[in-house]
Amino acid sequence: MHLTKRVWVALAIIFVLSFGVLGYIGKEIYQVAPPIAKAYKVNGSDRIIFTDRDVIIGQQAWQSIGGHSTGTVWGHGAYLAPDWSADWLHREAVALLEIYAQEQYGKAYEALTIGEQGSLKPQLVLEFRTNTYDPETGIVSISPQRAQAIDQMTAYYSALFSDAPEFESLREQYAIRNNPLPDAELRRQLSAFYFWSAWAASTERPDDVITYTNNWPHEPLVENKPSSTLLIWSIFSVLALIAGVAALIWHHATREGFDDDDEPLPESDPLENVTITKSMRATYKYFVVVVLLFLAQIGMGILTAHYAVEGHEFYGFNLADYLPYAVTRTWHLQLSVFWIATAWLATGLYLAPMIGGKEPKFQLFGVNFLFYSLLAIVVGSMVGEWLGVMQYFSLWMNFWFGHQGWEYIELGRFWQIYLFIGLMLWVVLMGRGLWPAMSKPNASRQIVIMLFLSVVAIGSFYGAGLMWGTETHMSIVEYWRWWVIHLWVEGFFEVFATTAIAFLFVQLGMIRMSSATYAVIFATVIFLTGGIIGTSHHWYFVGTPTVTITLGSIFSALEVVPLCVIGFEAYEHYRHVKDEGWVQRYKWILIFFIGVAFWNLVGAGLLGFLINPPISLYYTQGLNTTPTHAHAAFFGVYGLLGIGLMLFALRGMANPKAWDDRLLKWGFWLLNIGLAMMVFLALLPAGIAQFIVAVDKGTYFARSAEFMHSDFMELMVWVRVPGDIIFAIGALFIIAFVFKLVLKRNA
Repeated sequence: MHLTKRVWVALAIIFVLSFGVLGYIGKEIYQVAPPIAKAYKVNGSDRIIFTDRDVIIGQQAWQSIGGHSTGTVWGHGAYLAPDWSADWLHREAVALLEIYAQEQYGKAYEALTIGEQGSLKPQLVLEFRTNTYDPETGIVSISPQRAQAIDQMTAYYSALFSDAPEFESLREQYAIRNNPLPDAELRRQLSAFYFWSAWAASTERPDDVITYTNNWPHEPLVENKPSSTLLIWSIFSVLALIAGVAALIWHHATREGFDDDDEPLPESDPLENVTITKSMRATYKYFVVVVLLFLAQIGMGILTAHYAVEGHEFYGFNLADYLPYAVTRTWHLQLSVFWIATAWLATGLYLAPMIGGKEPKFQLFGVNFLFYSLLAIVVGSMVGEWLGVMQYFSLWMNFWFGHQGWEYIELGRFWQIYLFIGLMLWVVLMGRGLWPAMSKPNASRQIVIMLFLSVVAIGSFYGAGLMWGTETHMSIVEYWRWWVIHLWVEGFFEVFATTAIAFLFVQLGMIRMSSATYAVIFATVIFLTGGIIGTSHHWYFVGTPTVTITLGSIFSALEVVPLCVIGFEAYEHYRHVKDEGWVQRYKWILIFFIGVAFWNLVGAGLLGFLINPPISLYYTQGLNTTPTHAHAAFFGVYGLLGIGLMLFALRGMANPKAWDDRLLKWGFWLLNIGLAMMVFLALLPAGIAQFIVAVDKGTYFARSAEFMHSDFMELMVWVRVPGDIIFAIGALFIIAFVFKLVLKRNA
């Protein structure tokens, strides 16, 4: 069997088996997710504290105030406010100890002797960890003492999310605007949702000794601590990483002809005389929108970061009343997805007629229609998110047109469906453009087919975000949500980019088509080997069975394997940067690709593996170690790649006299220096400090206002400022570069 054919077969087998495993995990999650009881009833009375409707509507209320953009639940979300699961759990435990102390000793818990305190803790652990859910009646039994503690917590959270003046200072520290949820009944139901998330985190599964969230969060008071499963599979994940890296290095070292793939460069630019069709030229306006959205994203990032200093104000102006943190953070994330995805989609539309060799009929109309649809989605979804958080919508309207509350998928369901339809249109436009190259046997056919398959995957896998409704269990939402984030963004977009770049290098005469085809398919094989099942490392502590730990630990470690030899890719790019003559036209495009390779290794690889092993993630979930990885990987890889792809398309359409390498040089270095300063001088030290505290004192304290506003953590906020400024200036150079091309298009 031909070598390339064997790799295709391997890819098909891995794809089918991996998604079979994901399907199995999904079935398990649907079956063993933490139950939402019909009623939480006080022992010995008819009193019902909460019902299942309270919990479900409370989840919707949480979504309406920004959801993941207002603190975290089960470790996922924003980082200024607490993790509400850990917060409720710790506060309720403290309140219950106080109730025990008053009942049994007639004095405050802090006034008890060490021995007296020690006598109460086993009662507390037994109360929290015993599973009193009756599957036949659907009722969870609550002791009268615990009911008192729950009442205290309900009163506390109801006041916190109102405009009660005694909590204004705390709301400011949490960057939560005053009266974020005006309806008193919804505040009570929000408390029910927080209670349920903490109940699942501290109650042992039937016939087991770990909780529904695999003992997360770390909370010493109720003996939530790492299980042996976390430690064992963490060790195996390291072994898998070492074995995977060794195997891949061996493959590269023994592959015959690895260093013999060089082609003599053509004497002139092979793309110099490519005909720029009308639909290709229509992508120009996409790239103008890309840089405008990039600028808007940076602006929202500045406001979001400032909320860590002044929780309600912006240099004296009460910004929270008009543009609260939940909105600025939502827009910061959404705009990053929008501008990067737009750059990639537009590059695909630019490449399709070039690869196919002709302009399909009505292609220009389709490209323009998609452009205006994307504009409507961006503007409409952002307005809807603001209206939702500002409580102008009912809960039903908020789900459909406002803020869904789920990180990276905040846009309302209407806009989500609209975007899915837009992606399907993009698939059709790409298919029509690529069809001539796919339908005829030629040297490039296989790599074009791979490009189109990645396009189909990008379009279809966004549909996973439509798999939940207004009342779907949170564990199930998390299952599908990470299909979108991990498989859509981190998976198939990367395959698309790898294939597109390889094809560009072939078109430029830098590598042979046969070498590029093998390299692309092989890279896809090794990436998806770990990447598909590796999605499960996001599900360790969201009410899922331990199978997610077993599989996630091994396969998420394998995700790092191809990144460990990314230096080969960087070296190939760098060699061509030094080539003279016409290659210098593409110098800074190649350098941006080198930047992608660097951040792939550092941001996605090293910083990703820092938090991937189960024992590591147990302590770091919901801490600043996550945005350390996210910033380095998301912009460093996908952002720089989006800019590089955009520059390639602009290189073909732009007036050569307007092309200014000086602006690109300054933009590239300032973006990368600023990102490195942001990550390594501020986010990483802050995350490590939280990690230490989480190990010593628990997750609650690592996310508490007391620690988050300690001198060191506030210093880290200010240390981040220079890096942010340098990064923003770098972005302005890129924006200036694009607008210079626009202004001098016809000069």
